[in-house]
Amino acid sequence: MSTTTTMAELPSLIGTELGTSDWFEVTQENVNLFAEATGDHQWIHVDVERAKAESPFGGPIAHGYLTLSLLVPLFAQVLVVTDTAMGVNYGLNKVRFPSPVPVGTKVRLTATLTNAEEITGGLQLTFSCVIEREGGDKPVCIAEPVYRYYGG
Repeated sequence: MSTTTTMAELPSLIGTELGTSDWFEVTQENVNLFAEATGDHQWIHVDVERAKAESPFGGPIAHGYLTLSLLVPLFAQVLVVTDTAMGVNYGLNKVRFPSPVPVGTKVRLTATLTNAEEITGGLQLTFSCVIEREGGDKPVCIAEPVYRYYGG
């Protein structure tokens, strides 16, 4: 489920759950590429055998920031604003990682629009996003991203 809307309609959607993304499998390749890109090579993420032997999670887990970075592709599946010229990530109000993401599990995002403010040339939008893992009992990421959308 997703929402397709326009800039003018967005403020009327405050408090509305916009949709849920498809499931995305977090692979060891994803984790290794993220480690290369960020320089974060902590063994709990990239050393599969050591993580299986020593980790309390029974194997490697995704970086928290890798999980957070999935906001971008997963959110794109949830909200489409048809008349924007551009959108920018303005930041985050809050981020938490209540549960790990074991490599090989699938995650998905659900988003709710919580605020919309007019800015010069567009809107500043705040969302409540929850990323859950398949079969998990707690979210793996709770975030409040702030995006700025500018009209065309």
